[in-house]
Amino acid sequence: MRLTKQTNYAVRMLMYCAANDGHLSRIPEIARAYGVSELFLFKILQPLNKAGLVETVRGRNGGVRLGKPAASISLFDVVRVTEDSFAMAECFEDDGMVECPLVDSCGLNSALRKALNAFFAVLSEYSIDDLVKARPQINFLLGITGEQPYRKPAIVAPAA
Repeated sequence: MRLTKQTNYAVRMLMYCAANDGHLSRIPEIARAYGVSELFLFKILQPLNKAGLVETVRGRNGGVRLGKPAASISLFDVVRVTEDSFAMAECFEDDGMVECPLVDSCGLNSALRKALNAFFAVLSEYSIDDLVKARPQINFLLGITGEQPYRKPAIVAPAA
């Protein structure tokens, strides 16, 4: 089983947004952090937005943020949205046009289905939050500086 580049970067985009929690993330910043094109990330953004995994805010100060808490987004949620097919063999294809006399009673088909379900079960155990918390230096590694909150300047008494 090999996941697509789209799934890989969808997870990375969600990790970036989780690490940048409380702020809107901008596609150019995410693209720069991962060394990938903005156009590619915009393409990935559409299915994530449609599935409610991210929200987009339009306008001059717009950006992207998680659509729900990072702890509620499993890796399986992302894979389900970004992968087109989970066919591990011809037998799994939707069109069913397999020329094999064992197609309806094959042990391989059953074994592969069981393996795929185990794969999905493991992905369901991990959230975006788990991935972010596993990397304490993630903000530094991704170049997320975070804005400092406004602090009122201290009043200094004039010298006598």
